[in-house]
Amino acid sequence: MATDNWLVNSNRSEVRRFTENRASEDHLNKYVFVDSGKIVGVFGKEPSLLHRKKQFKLEEAREIWKRLILQGWRRTDEVWSK
Repeated sequence: MATDNWLVNSNRSEVRRFTENRASEDHLNKYVFVDSGKIVGVFGKEPSLLHRKKQFKLEEAREIWKRLILQGWRRTDEVWSK
């Protein structure tokens, strides 16, 4: 995951951003930040509100991604800037 990867839920009320943590000091494991946000207003017209950021090992982040896809989440474009 060299770039940000985004998912939005089916009713477009929540988003997730998956970003590789390149600053991690653990060189044996790769880590990914998963940011969660709430959509306010019209999707795509206003920035969403970031409300949580967690770090996961790469394998765990992949499992979260797969689980969200199975729940109906879909890829989307950037919703808020870094």
